[in-house]
Amino acid sequence: MLGISIYLGNTPIEEQLPYIRKMKESGFQSIFTSLHIPEDDQTVYKEQLQALGKAASELDMELMADISPNSLQALGFHWENADQLLNWGLSGLRIDYGVDEQTMIDLSHKMRIALNASTINVDSLNQMKANGLQVEAVEAWHNYYPRPETGLGLVDFIEKNMALTATGLTVMAFIPGDKQLRGPLFEKLPTLERHRQFSPFAAFLQLEKLAGLDKVIVGDIEISDAALEQFRAYEQREILIRAVPDRSADAEMLRKAATALTNRADNARDCVRAVESRGYASFGKVTIPACNTIKRPAGSITVDNEKYMRYQGEIQVTLHDLPADERVNVLGQVIAEDVPLLDWIKGNQQFRIKWV
Repeated sequence: MLGISIYLGNTPIEEQLPYIRKMKESGFQSIFTSLHIPEDDQTVYKEQLQALGKAASELDMELMADISPNSLQALGFHWENADQLLNWGLSGLRIDYGVDEQTMIDLSHKMRIALNASTINVDSLNQMKANGLQVEAVEAWHNYYPRPETGLGLVDFIEKNMALTATGLTVMAFIPGDKQLRGPLFEKLPTLERHRQFSPFAAFLQLEKLAGLDKVIVGDIEISDAALEQFRAYEQREILIRAVPDRSADAEMLRKAATALTNRADNARDCVRAVESRGYASFGKVTIPACNTIKRPAGSITVDNEKYMRYQGEIQVTLHDLPADERVNVLGQVIAEDVPLLDWIKGNQQFRIKWV
């Protein structure tokens, strides 16, 4: 499941509705919000939460809220009647510090709850299960990390997810946005530190392929339409890669490189090889002269020129840094944020290059 984050207290929910609707139409089914309420904003947060809950209900979207004992009290509730927030359109609560295990167990019988995936102890989780925790109502949510250099590492993250999944929990993590970022640092909000430099879709795809997650949520306020286009393309099993064309590249060759392509079944070590491209120069009297035969860093989009004889016309994307070759023209370069996507263009994977 994919989700977005909607934050309260600043922009009215009514002004955020177009974005929420757009994301729903694009396949995003979940909304996360935070209810760590400043003392002077209690009334605003209550009204905003009710408005967000109404929108979530109308759009049939899940709404999970991060909450503390103080913010729960500020809304006029306590743990014994927290499930009444379901009447506001909430689906469940993410609870963390300051809540005892018995309260978590009791809540799991009334509503969905999310525990801190990064800090939860599997032994204590198993003990809570033995004491009556309703596992089917419990999720494990990782944090996002606003401060650079504090996000999680991939190896430990995967190991923790495997352990949590083995207990029967649903596991969630955050990916960064790429449009409107959340303050005060505006350094993106990923769970994994490496994803701070990834595009939203590249971060998502790595989590989907490696991390054993059930749910991925954009931590920042908004993602761009360009990023959203990549998610939509993936629904059609296509990996969309954004790239910058070289100024010297042939316009017709750029057009052909931007069509739907498929990596060869015999997946090469050093490059993605477009099956369809060989036909571009194999039929008729097409000749591709040598041009821009420069070094090929990872993410270089290339075409073999006439010096490669019968191989001319083959379009490739380099997976590693490769040296200059007088037989290979460089057409352009995948943007840095999308380079991680190349790891997932395996044999027979469809992909498309979009020049930006």
